[in-house]
Amino acid sequence: MPPRKRARGPKNTTKAVQPASDNEDNSDTPIQRKGKRKIATASKSKGKVASSDVKDSPGKASYCHWLMKSEPESRFENGIDVKFGIKDLKALPDQTGCWDGVRNYQARNFMRDMKVGQQAFFYHSNCKEPGIAGLMTIVKEAYVDHTQFDKKDVHYDASSKPDNPKWSMVDVQYVRMLKRFVPLAELKKLHQEHRATGGPLKDMALFTRARLSVQPLTAEEFNFVLSLEEKDPL
Repeated sequence: MPPRKRARGPKNTTKAVQPASDNEDNSDTPIQRKGKRKIATASKSKGKVASSDVKDSPGKASYCHWLMKSEPESRFENGIDVKFGIKDLKALPDQTGCWDGVRNYQARNFMRDMKVGQQAFFYHSNCKEPGIAGLMTIVKEAYVDHTQFDKKDVHYDASSKPDNPKWSMVDVQYVRMLKRFVPLAELKKLHQEHRATGGPLKDMALFTRARLSVQPLTAEEFNFVLSLEEKDPL
């Protein structure tokens, strides 16, 4: 989610680039692919996207905690460095930026479910040591991601139209670093243990829906992961 080197969009919005794909595979569980979704239509009122499109997951679960992935190490696409770690978010004005560039329907739909005040883990992805670095808060609910219309942007989508946009983004604000970095390797070990014992991470989306860059967490999962900052690493 890095801020662009070429400023685009509203002057009061600092952009963050989504990881190259929603496909980081941290899982030992096969990924289930879903069918087609209806294209969203834009709301005329506040720029939010209408909720008429079909959700990817069966049923309609209600979540209020999230895990969101971004790349903390430099990687260039079309001459633009897409690096954006939690320290980059902290360095932005008001420690706030927009989470743009999501180009996966299920990840997008999860962002459309987010509400102001909900918390998310900032997860460092596609790097030497992936894992959870800190906490952030949702400060603006889903609205149209303008990068989909920018031909110079790495996430330009020619099939998306201003009168019928496909992609959304939210604004997030830095809260704090975790007291210690919680690495993927530790989370995976706990997930495997909990699958056998019925622990809180047995169904964690980081492993059951590993390719998604935006993932839901149950309150039990969120609280357990947060508690790890107080414990010694495994």
